[in-house]
Amino acid sequence: MAAKGKSPSRYPERATILAQRLSDALLRERVVPRFVDSYVVDYGRYGLQVHAPLYRDLLGLLQREALLAASACALDIACKGRMPGEDRKFSILSAKDATAFRQKFLAALTRQQHWNVATALEFQSDLQMYENILSRTNSPRRTRKAFEAANHPFVDRSAFMLDSSFLEDARVAASRALGNLESLTVNIVREVLGQPKISKI
Repeated sequence: MAAKGKSPSRYPERATILAQRLSDALLRERVVPRFVDSYVVDYGRYGLQVHAPLYRDLLGLLQREALLAASACALDIACKGRMPGEDRKFSILSAKDATAFRQKFLAALTRQQHWNVATALEFQSDLQMYENILSRTNSPRRTRKAFEAANHPFVDRSAFMLDSSFLEDARVAASRALGNLESLTVNIVREVLGQPKISKI
């Protein structure tokens, strides 16, 4: 059943807005730079920032992972009504509306990121991989302790990119970044689709 006043048939129109706001928020909130800078300070891994070109490349790779994680989260909420860490659902779309929403969302991302066809298809392939993994591990979540790492592709992939020599420390840091990323995404989806905001994790 659709949320009051929000016709599912109009959801594809909001997909473009969602993609734009999600992309803008990741940059505005500096989720990835804060994640990396905090890790460097917390674990004394200052060597990661010594070479400016390598550091910029690392931020670019992690920004892409953040966009993948945020997109997977946003599409899961918008199309399936699943809220991260919550049992309740809202406004589950029909298969037709969900497909239209997804297509509009990915097309908008492609335009905003100035991707060519090959890059767009690569992103969509990785997004599908994210979604497949998350669908297999979709279970009620308990609150993690500060030193625990989440079971999530963003955590594993980002930790390896960030600091494969200290993988467990990097995974814990990536888990904290994931929590912030999911809170940001949930609030943006709720804003665009007319749901109440929640506080940040």
